Amino acid sequence: MANKKQQNDTTAPKNISNKTHAEKYFFLVIGIPIVFWAFAFPLIKIGLEELSPINLTIMRLFVVCLIFLVLLILQPKKLSKLQKKDIPSLFLLGFFGVVVYHLALNYGELYVSAGAASLIIATIPLFVVILAVLFISEKITLNVMLGIAISLGGVVIISTFGNKDIALEIQYLSGALAVLVASLVAAGYTVAGKKLLQRYSALSLTVYAFLIGSLGLIPFISPSLFEEVMQMSAVGWGTVLFLALFPTIISYTLWYVALEIKQASEISVYLYFMPVLSTIIAYFLLAEKITLLFVLGGALVIIGLYIVNLSKRPIKLR
Repeated sequence: MANKKQQNDTTAPKNISNKTHAEKYFFLVIGIPIVFWAFAFPLIKIGLEELSPINLTIMRLFVVCLIFLVLLILQPKKLSKLQKKDIPSLFLLGFFGVVVYHLALNYGELYVSAGAASLIIATIPLFVVILAVLFISEKITLNVMLGIAISLGGVVIISTFGNKDIALEIQYLSGALAVLVASLVAAGYTVAGKKLLQRYSALSLTVYAFLIGSLGLIPFISPSLFEEVMQMSAVGWGTVLFLALFPTIISYTLWYVALEIKQASEISVYLYFMPVLSTIIAYFLLAEKITLLFVLGGALVIIGLYIVNLSKRPIKLR
């Protein structure tokens, strides 16, 4: 008992130090995932030129799981111990929050533009607010609600009027609904993951959710996967590797680090940056034009985020 207590006493200051360090660089911790996720929307479009939505999901998560398996084998002490009672929860978290999210988003981007997809995904904070209030008793201040409303208004302007082609592609209702499903499960991933962070580190939760949840992709494997992979170009492989490493491994891990610092509903509002960055990136990669209304929408996004930060709510560690 004494040894156990002594061990807890020595590890506690280290955990507190890590959280304090992460809090100091919070905008970097939250900013990196936003930038990489913004790149993901146009890159998914590029990946879908060579792979089907299902096969792009399989290849992306296959690379991710390989890297996580290597980490699990070589550095097991860096991960929290997996508890058997959490396996069903981790499977549901990973399957819906990872597998279903990517399947739905990839399918949706067959029909809607990268900008339109980023707009729909930007509704994640709205679902997070509802789920956080219902399941983890988070309180939302008027400042936060006002900031969300202003930012969402900016996102609507950017994605609806900031690009001339989006209005034409959004008519494909099935694609838009698929991306909306992705938004909903992503919100659930954020809120449900917040609870599991009480027993797992950010990295551990990401690794277990991906490894266990990705087992749900096995029934989707078909001969077309091998046929498409054999014909992939260097651009296709580069796209898959980038999507696996940066918007997935790095971004998901940092997202949970951010969840250890602030409330789920508070950090989710930063997702409003994604349509701004995604539209800029799509301008260079997919030749989508930027209009004056895009600039107006971007300004509203920044103003809304500023209002949220002015609320200065107490920070909750787990």
